Amino acid sequence: MRPPPALALAALCLLALPAAAAAAYFGLTGREVLTPFPGLGTAVAPAQGGAHLKQCDLLKLSRRQKQLCRREPGLAETLQDAAHLSLLECQFQFRHERWNCSLEGRTGLLKRGFKETAFLYAVSSAALTHTLARACSAGRMERCTCDDSPGLESRQAWQWGVCGDNLKYSTKFLSNFLGPKRGSKDLRARADAHNTHVGIKAVKSGLRTTCKCHGVSGSCAVRTCWKQLSPFRETGQALKLRYDSAVKVSSATNEALGRLELWAPARPGSPTKGLAPRSGDLVYMEDSPSFCRPSKYSPGTAGRACSREASCSSLCCGRGYDTQSRLVAFSCHCQVQWCCYVECQQCVQEELLYTCKH
Repeated sequence: MRPPPALALAALCLLALPAAAAAAYFGLTGREVLTPFPGLGTAVAPAQGGAHLKQCDLLKLSRRQKQLCRREPGLAETLQDAAHLSLLECQFQFRHERWNCSLEGRTGLLKRGFKETAFLYAVSSAALTHTLARACSAGRMERCTCDDSPGLESRQAWQWGVCGDNLKYSTKFLSNFLGPKRGSKDLRARADAHNTHVGIKAVKSGLRTTCKCHGVSGSCAVRTCWKQLSPFRETGQALKLRYDSAVKVSSATNEALGRLELWAPARPGSPTKGLAPRSGDLVYMEDSPSFCRPSKYSPGTAGRACSREASCSSLCCGRGYDTQSRLVAFSCHCQVQWCCYVECQQCVQEELLYTCKH
């Protein structure tokens, strides 16, 4: 089995650490609420000199990508932030499914053409695009700054707190970082590239124009506008919908261009012979395994918590589930006291926990 290509941005989640160490580093359980990165609200100076070079050397990048990293102070930290963001979002979107985006089995999954592989490529490229754009506007990168909104200088933008996310620089740099687009006779490589660009496109579609009024008593005599990315949770939700409707593809030779193209066979009963997938479709080539039992792709679902009404039947793969009772303490009967604090009592209630049987 050939190793994943350098384009495999999904491997960012395993860049500098082995799986066990990465899990400890991120401390992820799949139940986290996505929070902003530290420092993204203020300008934070990127690592300088030897520290920056050392960070680049630790990342699992191609030789060319490592050279770009060494020339771009702040990029190594941004790549690590993107890995963190993509992993958190992936685990959130799949928290109730058999495959829950665990780090275990990630390497094997990246070598295949499953729907889950397609999602990993898309969410990883989206996270890197999003994080680069925000790092520019936060002053964490040396070679970029705010978006180039007409008539708005970067220094003035930071002072007013209206520094736009620089998606233009982000997508241009990412295109260079991934390397030039080349026609390929490898169906898997074309599918990976397609899914990567689906992730980038999802971020672009979430770019909004935000405006702020200046004037006496908010009269809006002067209005300043800038570009702002939507929260990454919205991008993750959009990509999850793409995953749910992903298109299975095969290959066909384009006689006019003399190259291999992705091709979606016609559905049974359809009058058409088949169509090329749309630019926003996630594509895959192989049917996914069940993910019920431990394999080289996932740890299985044994021991996973589930909802008796909503998910235990599917998640536990027909093996049934165990029920445990536990006491949970929580604040109750809260009252505002003068002045000025809230006083609560501690209450205890029984909670039932359901976990899939082995």
